[in-house]
Amino acid sequence: MNSPSLPKQFALDIGHTPKPSLSNFLAGENVALHSTLLALTKSWEMNAPREASENPLNQRWIYWWGPEGSGRTHLLSAIGDAAQELSLEHFPLTPSEPVSWVRLEDKLSALCASDKPSVITVDDVDRLDERLVASLFRILNAIQGSKAVHIFMSGNAAPGALRLREDLRTRLGWGLIFQTHLLGDDEKIEALQQAAQARGLVLSPDVLPWLLNRFYRDMPNLMALIDALDAYSLETKRAVTLPLVRELLQPK
Repeated sequence: MNSPSLPKQFALDIGHTPKPSLSNFLAGENVALHSTLLALTKSWEMNAPREASENPLNQRWIYWWGPEGSGRTHLLSAIGDAAQELSLEHFPLTPSEPVSWVRLEDKLSALCASDKPSVITVDDVDRLDERLVASLFRILNAIQGSKAVHIFMSGNAAPGALRLREDLRTRLGWGLIFQTHLLGDDEKIEALQQAAQARGLVLSPDVLPWLLNRFYRDMPNLMALIDALDAYSLETKRAVTLPLVRELLQPK
């Protein structure tokens, strides 16, 4: 069955979307990773000192991998926002913004010497080009001997299965590694209900089961549809019922 597409005027109307956070992440089978990140942010909040002899990779060098829609980017954004809320420096790195990598490397020596925690997030490790792979390798080597730099990375495969140079795959394997899992249907419905409630949106009981059977089954598209329904409900001043959903999704 072909999945319907969102009308353009609603698909991009996401300015009111709640920011990803650890509190609005439905863990499902990802509870171990979620709990680790919660504990780590709690230690930042308490400004807990680290023992000089403690392995600097423990709970600081974390890589998670899984299919698209399993929460990889949500968790990276959430941990970065948590750091910023605690006034910690956060450096978000992606394959599409190489200048950010250069800026980070210029500051890396000072960050590694500091006792104050700082946070680096790297999304889509599997998409890094040769230059950025080399940069990440240098960053990981520097962080290994740092005092309080934390780095969180995500990709679409386990370190050993990434199509990257071997020395980087080996370095990734030195830290904590988690696999992220897709939510089951009941968990998806729970997550979508939470997202709707966060927007003050009331859905009729038959809407979400119908969407899972007829619409996209991955969470990013389902979350985008919640935003579109919110916008359409406000525009039409109608409750979100199955007829309204069908109306929104019908071909124009």
